[in-house]
Amino acid sequence: MKKLLVAFAAVAAFSAHAAETLTVAATPVPHAEILEFVKPALAKEGVDLKVKVFTDYVQPNVQVAEKRLDANFFQHQPYLDEFNKAKGTKLVNVAGVHVEPLGAYSSKYKQLSELPGGATVVIPNDATNGGRALLLLDKAGLIKLKDSNNILATIKDITENPKDLKFRELEAATIPRVLTQVDLALINTNYALEAKLDPSKDALVIEGKDSPYVNILVARPDDKDSDAMKKLVAALHSPEVKQFILEKYKGAILSLIHI
Repeated sequence: MKKLLVAFAAVAAFSAHAAETLTVAATPVPHAEILEFVKPALAKEGVDLKVKVFTDYVQPNVQVAEKRLDANFFQHQPYLDEFNKAKGTKLVNVAGVHVEPLGAYSSKYKQLSELPGGATVVIPNDATNGGRALLLLDKAGLIKLKDSNNILATIKDITENPKDLKFRELEAATIPRVLTQVDLALINTNYALEAKLDPSKDALVIEGKDSPYVNILVARPDDKDSDAMKKLVAALHSPEVKQFILEKYKGAILSLIHI
């Protein structure tokens, strides 16, 4: 990893002008780690990248909208769309970086077929990730939804539930904490990694590479085309970042970078 960091810093062009500060909100894993990785290269490009870590999905958008931060890196487009609609914000997608497949985890069972009747299943309580969790369960054959393509599906849209699963909705960040108290938990990969779960080994079912939930860099419309933002996008789309994601997360996170 050290060699990779040195190589990445070496390929960045040196810029003599004073550093421009770019403050970006991110959730701890993997977003903040990826941003910390690109810091040295951006410094050589004249950009002082400051990473502000958050553990929730609301404040990063609020603070960018209020111009307290320049950008954030933690969410996917369906979540951003829903947030803008609900809060009246006008945040925009600057660039896609990677996919974090959502998975179903259990501390009690090794496969979905072992789930008993009346099992307790916990899913995220925000509209997009809750719908995403239900779509995964539909695809796995545990439930049937009215529309298996509706990314905003809710529990009310379940038309068949042969195991009589009992659903609970919690904030996405808190779900790993209740894993041992429930039969099945639908967990976003960033929170799974923070909880020391290995999505490629521990998930009983997980989204594939065709997932539409690409994690994106987000900013205000007036800031999305700034020189510093363009340099950050170039760094996030570099071959070195693709290699970093591959080596550090070992397939749990899927890079969109083609090299």
